[in-house]
Amino acid sequence: MSDAADRPASTTPKREAVQSAVLTATEELLTEGARFADLNIERIATRAGISRTAFYFYFKDKRELLVKLTEDVTVELYQQADMWFSGEGDPRDEVRDALRAVTDLYTAHGALMRVIVEVSTYEEEVAAFWRGLVDRFVVAAAERIRTEQRAGNAPGGDAGALAFALVWMCERTLYQQMVQEVPFDSADLASTLEAIFMRGIYARD
Repeated sequence: MSDAADRPASTTPKREAVQSAVLTATEELLTEGARFADLNIERIATRAGISRTAFYFYFKDKRELLVKLTEDVTVELYQQADMWFSGEGDPRDEVRDALRAVTDLYTAHGALMRVIVEVSTYEEEVAAFWRGLVDRFVVAAAERIRTEQRAGNAPGGDAGALAFALVWMCERTLYQQMVQEVPFDSADLASTLEAIFMRGIYARD
């Protein structure tokens, strides 16, 4: 296996294309039902159209691959959530649109999101990585809550604690939807989360 120092540091069109192919191949295999623990490098490389040796030219191991894949999806999730984080319009519309978009995107990448949560239960490095990503949402939510409190749109209270509870509630809810046979769909969940956000932050429906 090549050491990380042997892998190219600069970004080139070829590097981006190969990495994209590997990331796509991995998520496809997970979506098809492959277990991450059993998913070997050979199978990922073959699906991506590269050799096993070439894989290690771009990724140190499966953990680095999982982290990169999750980072990319989380960037998309944050962009959707930012409709409310940075919004200046009607909070109900922003909360509704953001939560629906986040829920849809989370569901679309359900296999990957399930894996990152499950791996975080036994890999401390992955757990710290995942907590760090979620914390970015907590920090942004807390700042929006403080903005609403200063404007008199929301009652006082610990904005950080409230943001922590709301963001982790969403993370746990969406994860459990994927691993349990729940009797409701993503739209129902998004509507329920919206109601909880509105009541929790703005103290109204």
